[in-house]
Amino acid sequence: MSATAVAPPARFDAAKLVAWPRLRFALIAALPFGLLLAIGSETSTPAWIVRAFVVALATVLLYGACEQFPAAPPAGIARWVWQLIGVAVGVVAGALAAYWLTTGELQFWHDRLRVVGLVKLVFTGLLFAPWLALGAMVRQREALAREQMLGFQLERSEFRRQALDARLRLLQAQVQPHFLFNTLANVRALVRTGSPQAPLVLDSLIAYLRAAMPRLDEQSTTLAEELRLVRAYLELMQMRMPDRLRWTVQDDDLAAAAVRCPPAAVLTLVENAVRHGIDPSEDGGSIVVSAALNDGRCNVRVIDTGVGLQQASQGSQGTGLSALRERLQLAFGGDARLAVTEIAPHGVCAELSFPVEPARQ
Repeated sequence: MSATAVAPPARFDAAKLVAWPRLRFALIAALPFGLLLAIGSETSTPAWIVRAFVVALATVLLYGACEQFPAAPPAGIARWVWQLIGVAVGVVAGALAAYWLTTGELQFWHDRLRVVGLVKLVFTGLLFAPWLALGAMVRQREALAREQMLGFQLERSEFRRQALDARLRLLQAQVQPHFLFNTLANVRALVRTGSPQAPLVLDSLIAYLRAAMPRLDEQSTTLAEELRLVRAYLELMQMRMPDRLRWTVQDDDLAAAAVRCPPAAVLTLVENAVRHGIDPSEDGGSIVVSAALNDGRCNVRVIDTGVGLQQASQGSQGTGLSALRERLQLAFGGDARLAVTEIAPHGVCAELSFPVEPARQ
């Protein structure tokens, strides 16, 4: 008499009445009672087992019917009480049907032994069946509670994931105008000074944005794609200051190429190196970008020989790095590190370390 739902369904489910799990439970529970009633009886043991099975089947059918019908029990009666009433009716009806099947007679009350056996069968059923039904109700309520709890946990996890995705997209959206406006300001400065490099820089900017903007909207990209964007950016910056910027991107480690990387993570470090290291320096400097795998982690270094941390403008640089740290936190759940150290006599090393994970398709 196990059940799979407490609340009645929207429509009557006939298949639920004869569901095998509850039928199996009822038949197994009825077997020892049939054997017990056969002790000391003139009726054969198989006949008592059949009677017990018939009572069990009738009880299961009435239990299931009262579980679903009517949609709302009679006024003042709880659903579980209504089901217990169904169980009691099922025991009596099942006992009468069992005696009819095993004796072949509809009027057997003239036989005292059969009447006594019927009373024993009904009494035993009414004594134990309601308790078995209550146990089944408790089990089904516990199962429903566990199912609801798992559903709530899954829903809460989905809400948290959506919130993290929204936060990550917000931070990525902040990267796009930041880079775009800075580059446009550089182009404007070249145009104002009449530099012949202005059209070339503008062409490079257009080519860069065509490749970069779609990828910046993605939640994740590969390290290889990120380094391609870094190259495009450095080529663009070198056209603006050809005599003061030298750069190298070392990506010989092919295994690192397919590693998942948050969009614009390395680009942010390179942009910081250009804006706060190379650009303020009268002599300029060089930038070296390298990536390697080590012990299940991907290590990316951006080293510049600019003015260093002491002379760099810490305000905007600190804001950009803080936003990058938050994006890494959202992307890797705290398993990513960003360290920025000064290099003597001048320069900065920004090292990014995060777990090796395949890029999401």
